[in-house]
Amino acid sequence: MRSLARRSVLPLTLVIVGAAAVVGYAAEETHTSRNGGRSSYGKSGEPGQAPEDQDPSATAPAQDGTAYTPLRTQENARIGAVFEKDDHGAHFCTASVVQSKGRNMLITAAHCAFDADSGKPVDDLVFAPDYRNGDEPTGLWKVSKVVVDDRWTASQDEDLDVAFLTVDPKDGKNIQDVLGGNSLGIDRGFNNEVKITGYPTSRDTPISCQNRTTKFSDTQLRIQCTDFEGGTSGSPWLADYDPKSHTGTVIGVLGGHEGGGDEDDVSYAAYFDKDIAKLYQRAQDEDGD
Repeated sequence: MRSLARRSVLPLTLVIVGAAAVVGYAAEETHTSRNGGRSSYGKSGEPGQAPEDQDPSATAPAQDGTAYTPLRTQENARIGAVFEKDDHGAHFCTASVVQSKGRNMLITAAHCAFDADSGKPVDDLVFAPDYRNGDEPTGLWKVSKVVVDDRWTASQDEDLDVAFLTVDPKDGKNIQDVLGGNSLGIDRGFNNEVKITGYPTSRDTPISCQNRTTKFSDTQLRIQCTDFEGGTSGSPWLADYDPKSHTGTVIGVLGGHEGGGDEDDVSYAAYFDKDIAKLYQRAQDEDGD
């Protein structure tokens, strides 16, 4: 799995179900890493060389799956690192903003937000969008609710390794009002050009790659992208980004089979079908309860 083991789990509001422009971004070139002090959750290989800093245009054809450091753009600003409590420790997963009625919702992998050993959600998650080398342009956003499927909590069903997180307002504004949000894509098929962006724990800058997804099974997507190691669980698989509307469609999040895969260069995602659609709708309906 591509998250890292966490130190503590405390009670949090949990829902289990049955079935703003950003401007002024520039390129980043430096790479630093933290000493996380947390053991990996599943296999994650040794970090490789920092990818070259670049960011293909939104209309560029799918690339070969080689990782690169994305530029600071509005598209990338709504993707961020997930920490526990504050940003003093290691970030261990990735999340991103998705559109919702409450304008306050993130999507990530269920195994990032729910501790199967304790049977409880992680209590003190915080989200740092566009995090780079300790710089947080819009600060930390506190997660107040975790929404997962009951089949995930019961048996960690890899086909339901998806979680929706509600975050509290900050300075009187909801996160979607500040950063915008991507739409959710249901039943998009198995062959899509996507861009994946995530936060390896070994680095304090994100990495991205572009490639085509393939079918691993009737319920799982697969992709070849280099260097997606521990910390990249929950990374959005973004299709059809429109630079005019500043919106793309999330068709998967890194997770699912083997928690996202036990090889850094091959990753998986649960296929977004009617069960994920139902989970998404329920998360919005339960918002504020």
